[in-house]
Amino acid sequence: MNQRARIAMSDDDVTAFLEGSRKLQLATINPDGMPHLVTMFYGMDEGRIAFWTYAKAQKARNLARDPRVSCLVETGEDYGELRGVLVYGRAEPVTGREGVLAIGMKIARRMTPGVPDELLRPYVEKTGLKRVAYVVERSKVVSWDHRRLT
Repeated sequence: MNQRARIAMSDDDVTAFLEGSRKLQLATINPDGMPHLVTMFYGMDEGRIAFWTYAKAQKARNLARDPRVSCLVETGEDYGELRGVLVYGRAEPVTGREGVLAIGMKIARRMTPGVPDELLRPYVEKTGLKRVAYVVERSKVVSWDHRRLT
């Protein structure tokens, strides 16, 4: 078995890793073709990465023009600890205010574990007025867990 196959995560491991993390690196494509890379808090929606942003943000403008994205979630400091999932796909807009707020609540819960929904909802409703939300439809997933090399 080659090293790439040895370190690849199973589908269940990928799901658990994405469910257990809170931040990702989101890459969109600027008008000049250069990557635009930002760190985002995210949630999960029916197994899909979900995120929101202000409607006037560069990433939202990029996605309106070209919905292709790369999403990287990774952890580990030393080589033998490195674990990560790279999701390639298309960011599909979530329609309707209720849909946007639902994504906002998923993200807020992960950002502030243990805080009751009734305390999160006012923040989500206020900031949600100027936000758009997306779910990532995957086209390819690459994963690695270097702990498997030992």
